[in-house]
Amino acid sequence: MHLVTSVEELADIIRQGGVIAYPTEAVWGLGCDPYNESAVRRILALKNRPEYKGLILIAGAKDQLTPWLKMLDTKAAERLISKNDIPTSWVVPDTTITPSWVRGEHQSVAIRLSQHQPVQSLCAAYQGAIVSTSANPAGLDPAMSAEEVHAYFGDKVDAIFNAPLGKATQPSQVRDILTDTLFRA
Repeated sequence: MHLVTSVEELADIIRQGGVIAYPTEAVWGLGCDPYNESAVRRILALKNRPEYKGLILIAGAKDQLTPWLKMLDTKAAERLISKNDIPTSWVVPDTTITPSWVRGEHQSVAIRLSQHQPVQSLCAAYQGAIVSTSANPAGLDPAMSAEEVHAYFGDKVDAIFNAPLGKATQPSQVRDILTDTLFRA
């Protein structure tokens, strides 16, 4: 198990097309550069997840969301950067910024601005949003520890971020940025 504490090392792994596991607000996630098609396809294969379902992006700071914020009206932009008691991923209309291998069959992408410090540090070191999908093969529970990540994937991930899991009790809710409709509680 390749445990890494340096966010700079993790960011370099992502930039080089690697796949990492990292703690999010509630569960462990798998992440990579969303613009690197082979890295995204590695995650989809690890999870046995069909591409058409799409993936979530996670950012650690408002400036990492600039391309999407520019496309939204004021109310929707405020939702995307708002701090919520419950981690919230917002479904944002998008056909020009996020690659189709991340969006899947959708004309949108789910994006979350994380308030979890390890994610914020990781995205700051990477200088952008990364893929965020639960660290588990399809049909199994999300990993709740680095050891569970390793049990699921062995050495098929390039690094595991040695940082604490957040305090949330369930994965992010998913809401429509324009209507506030709840898709996943």
